[in-house]
Amino acid sequence: MNKLVFIFFTTLILTLSLSSYSQTLNPGDGIRVSFLDIEDVITGDYYIQPNGLINLPLIGVINTVNRDFKDIKSEIVARYDSLYKDPHLSVNALFRINILGEVENPGFYYVSDYEKFTAILAFAGGTTDAADLSDIKLIRNFQEIVIDVDEVISKGSTAMDFGLQSGDQVFVPRNWWSDNSVWVSITISAIALITTTYAILFMNN
Repeated sequence: MNKLVFIFFTTLILTLSLSSYSQTLNPGDGIRVSFLDIEDVITGDYYIQPNGLINLPLIGVINTVNRDFKDIKSEIVARYDSLYKDPHLSVNALFRINILGEVENPGFYYVSDYEKFTAILAFAGGTTDAADLSDIKLIRNFQEIVIDVDEVISKGSTAMDFGLQSGDQVFVPRNWWSDNSVWVSITISAIALITTTYAILFMNN
């Protein structure tokens, strides 16, 4: 009985974890359509309207409301397949996220689901010298998710791999040394002065 309960809760947790990585698009997000073997005006970035609809060349309007991106992508590919014979078509989500903290140009950026983490930070001009790269956080719905930057970079993880979603905030904190280096230097200088003074007085005695 206990084993069955354990299996049930393990399966439930796994299911919930996987569902948290579903990709949904919101108004203001976009879709990047690229034809790799056809020179056409279709290739480009298209953005979702406030009503959740997106208008794509030749295939018309697609409803994105309450739909996973995989489902939206399948519909786009199917519609273009009906117009072109075996097109080499690339369809990617463009999430609007906010990059904050110790980056050169904080603000909102559009990030595709295949972008690597280093490229995402590069959109904001890269990190400053005061950045604490060991404590970068992903903020979603007022909850903080610590990103293991070393692991993400070493694996070459993409936005899809580490579950980036529309509306997320990437926060790069300031390192401790940048805020306290002056006081540390003053303290060290004071200790050195006291030590030197004491040594001189002791030697004179």
